[in-house]
Amino acid sequence: MMYLKTNTPLLHYSITPLVALIIFVLATSCDRLPGKPDEAARWKRPTEVRDFNQLYAQSCSGCHGADGRLGPARPLNDPLYLALMNDDTLRQVIAQGVPKTAMPGFVQQQGGNLTDEQIKVVVQGIRSRWARSDQFNAMTLPAYGADKASKSVDMRRGSVVYQTYCAQCHDADGRGHPKGGAIVDPNYLALVSDQSLRTTVIAGRSDLGKPDWRDNVPGRPMSPQEISDVVAWIVSHRR
Repeated sequence: MMYLKTNTPLLHYSITPLVALIIFVLATSCDRLPGKPDEAARWKRPTEVRDFNQLYAQSCSGCHGADGRLGPARPLNDPLYLALMNDDTLRQVIAQGVPKTAMPGFVQQQGGNLTDEQIKVVVQGIRSRWARSDQFNAMTLPAYGADKASKSVDMRRGSVVYQTYCAQCHDADGRGHPKGGAIVDPNYLALVSDQSLRTTVIAGRSDLGKPDWRDNVPGRPMSPQEISDVVAWIVSHRR
């Protein structure tokens, strides 16, 4: 043993395995300190968000409802509506909006707050949660857009179609009835596009009790030509 001049033993300091373990635990547990958020809870830039629930709540639920229904706009939680639209059309509507209506474009290039990747997440989320395309596999659906196979639209034929399929809910002149609103009101027509009218005729509004094209008259679904004609008749009242 070595001695200093004072004959005091020179102490040898060493780190025991227990002390080393404690130091290691303290050094590696910094990310798990109480109150420190985990990776999922940490702040992200708005453009980095990839969670459908968050994107939908921020950009869509105000008009289309928290669960895709019971909002002021058309429900997205509607399997028939989603069966009519393919992903490209849905993506375009979300990104570009619908001109001259209350539906804005959400892509950043249109002044919105979503990136192309986020719009893709929204489309996939809507489809995965609310589409039930297998329900319509054995059914021929009317075309989402104007049916090119139909003859030229005729507003006079459309008036007859309206009286047959629509007047019982919207009144004979389209100015409203306790069962249905005024669909020739210029204020209403100023807020909806021709495509929106066509979509409503085909898919109905399940949230409002409006039947789709199959059930306006029991056992007598509307033909593609009748759909196009009645939409033309409604549009003719737009100022």
